[in-house]
Amino acid sequence: MTERVVLAYSGGLDTSVCIGWIAEETGAEVIAVAVDVGQGGEDLDVIRKRALDCGAVEAEVADAKDEFAEEYCLPAIKANALYMDRYPLVSALSRPTIVKHLVAAAKKHGATTVAHGCTGKGNDQVRFEAGISSLAPDLTCIAPVRDYAMTRDKAIAFCEEKGLPIATSKKSPYSIDQNVFGRAVETGFLEDIWNGPIEDVYEYTSDPAQPREADEVIVTFEQGVPVAIDGRPVTVLQAIQQLNERAGAQGVGRIDMVEDRLVGIKSREVYESPGGIALITAHQELENVTVERELARFKRQVEQRWTELVYDGLWFSPLKRALDGFINEANQHVSGDIRMTLHGGRATVTGRRSEQSLYDFNLATYDTGDTFDQSLSKGFIELFGMSSKIAAKRDLAQ
Repeated sequence: MTERVVLAYSGGLDTSVCIGWIAEETGAEVIAVAVDVGQGGEDLDVIRKRALDCGAVEAEVADAKDEFAEEYCLPAIKANALYMDRYPLVSALSRPTIVKHLVAAAKKHGATTVAHGCTGKGNDQVRFEAGISSLAPDLTCIAPVRDYAMTRDKAIAFCEEKGLPIATSKKSPYSIDQNVFGRAVETGFLEDIWNGPIEDVYEYTSDPAQPREADEVIVTFEQGVPVAIDGRPVTVLQAIQQLNERAGAQGVGRIDMVEDRLVGIKSREVYESPGGIALITAHQELENVTVERELARFKRQVEQRWTELVYDGLWFSPLKRALDGFINEANQHVSGDIRMTLHGGRATVTGRRSEQSLYDFNLATYDTGDTFDQSLSKGFIELFGMSSKIAAKRDLAQ
């Protein structure tokens, strides 16, 4: 029986060439799998037909936008996931979504190997392969660009030699990955970290420096889930899409950073995530209102570890699953409304209200009606500072 390889297929030059390349290198039949996580571009049926025209024995396409939003983006919102306090895991979230479909296709078609188009320098190779091995330890993985030195020049030559139906002329100066949660741009002149990004780098966001009217929005959450925008019910996908449009029009969600990759190098990345940044900003503030102090303090530690695990490609790991349980529990009372002003590249919180609020006006006010018993504070401070005071006496005596 002929071996079968499932290929993560985008429809572009590299993965289209991979179909014939893998067949020649391994003698295996190739099944192409394309997953729509809201990246836009060509119709899925067009992509499916191209895969078949390029030599795939089977081609599957999946509309996974709602799945991606609800099962991958939503946990990141609940976790306030910002890698290095800035990056909302745009690409890292899409990889386990794609992995799940690749593994399902491999089982369905009796494939023994899964292939992807990643290089040996980035994080995505780890995300794909660690994810695949967690869901299906018996599958092996190959990466033609990394394992068979399939450079772009070789890909173009192979494409022309075989007469594949792929445009090979114009190449973008950037490497771009995008989905409904955001967009990642790298390479080209951005590799010089002194160079500032120019406007043609951006697609999801408008120039925040351009004068325009501010946009006020109210986001409603129930147990950490965005359920309405300005009082109108939305799915998680719709919440992201609507805020992509509205926050993006105000230049919200632009990020230019040098980040620590898992493979040990530092990389300059430019990201856009208008909906993601707006939703995480709103969610964080609602947590400030509704989550008890000690739980909130500990959750911030959990958030950082959760974010690092996801960035590092360990979405399906036991620790990540266990932390999911904590994060969901911590979101039980995160319900209410957050009002934000979207303007000048920022999502600024201007109002909060919640039936689960722990904010007590009568305790917080300095005016008449104050119910806080200030006479208790003196003794509290004495006890709270006692251990430090005792240690200070010892240290001063030496």
